[in-house]
This record gives sequence, C-alpha cells and structure tokens, in this order.
Amino acid sequence: MLFREGNDRNQSIDLGLAALLSLVAGALNATGFEVAGLFSANMTGNVSAMADKIASGAWGVALLFALVVALFVSGALLAGLAIEWARGRNRRGIYAVLIEVEAAILLALGGIGLYAPGLIDGVALIGVLGFTLGLQNAVTTRISSARVRTTHVSGMATDVGLALAGLWVGRNGAERHRAQLALHGTTIAAFVVGGILGALSHAALGAGTFLLCGLPIGVVAAREMARQKR
Repeated sequence: MLFREGNDRNQSIDLGLAALLSLVAGALNATGFEVAGLFSANMTGNVSAMADKIASGAWGVALLFALVVALFVSGALLAGLAIEWARGRNRRGIYAVLIEVEAAILLALGGIGLYAPGLIDGVALIGVLGFTLGLQNAVTTRISSARVRTTHVSGMATDVGLALAGLWVGRNGAERHRAQLALHGTTIAAFVVGGILGALSHAALGAGTFLLCGLPIGVVAAREMARQKR
C-alpha cells in the first residue's frame, strides 16, 4: 500500500489506500470543525471564506483562513521535498515514513488533548491538522500518480460524474470508467463515513478521537516499513 508507486500499483492497493486515509481525513476534518468551527481539509472553502472576509474588511479572520491554507501547503511541500530526496536515492520507504510521521502527530495531539488540554487551542489545532492533511494528501497523490487524493471531495465528485458519463454513452474504456468510479466512489464514501464517525467520536471521547485516527495508520505504516526492510 505504501511502497509500490504509479503503474506498479493495482486497483485493490489504490482502493485500500483511498479507503483508509480518506476515512481518517474525514474524521479529522469533522473533529476540527467540532472543536474550532473551521475545516482543516477543505481548502476550497477556506480560500472562499478568506476572500469573503477580505471583501468585508475582516482582515484578522481572513488572515486565519490564509494561515490554514499556508500550513496545508507547507505540509504538502515538506512531503514533496522528502519524497524527491528519497526517490533520488531509490528509497521508496519514504511514503511509509511520512504516514508514520502523520500518525505520530495525531497520537501527540490525542495525548495533549487528554492530559494537557489547555496546551493547544482550537486555532492551533486546525493549523496542525491542516499541515498534517497537506502532508497526507501529498503522499497519496505522489505514490498513486494522482489517482488517489484523500482530503477533498470536489475533484473526486467531478471524476465520478465523468466516469458515469463514459459508462452512459458506452464508448470504449468501460473497464477504465468502472475502475475510476469504484476508486473515487470509495474515496467519497470513506470521507463521509469518516466525518460521521469523527463527529460521534469527538462527542463521546473528545481528544481520544486523534488516538483512534493515529493508531491504525501508524500500525499500517510500521508494517509497511518492516516489510520493506525484509
């Protein structure tokens, strides 16, 4: 899941990656909104909100939205630089390492939230989540040659529509359209389910939600790293 790149990947590997990380992204996005009323994965909405606040003269709030976007980009930038460095040295394990970094951040957030809740406020939390999800989306984009993107729905929904159109007219490539429909439909469904579970988990467990998100991806990344060493 976190080793094979591009055309070396098959449909089932991409589906597993999309399902797991979109589930986590949806949960984190919903949890961040429950805590601070801001989305950490929705950059389209954040940019639109920033523009609206600039137009109304609310510069402080506009700066907040700009900061979330900048942190998301920073997470993607860091992941991209790490991937380029590792690929130049034929170290494909970098993808698992970066997801392990994401898991460590989430586990740290969970620990802080449970044992030192005053240490991080809602705005800081959204910033950390924005950075983390930017990193995650860069990993999934690069390892899958942009077939899998886990932190937003707009592009996936467009691809679902295009795949349905291709199947509707019955042109050549029906198998490809079905594969796209399965992958992007899975991504959207996992993001929605993750959002529901994230909101419910936050209501019941509070910061424990970050532990629930970090543990499974940490286990998967550690397993992939061990497999690569073997």
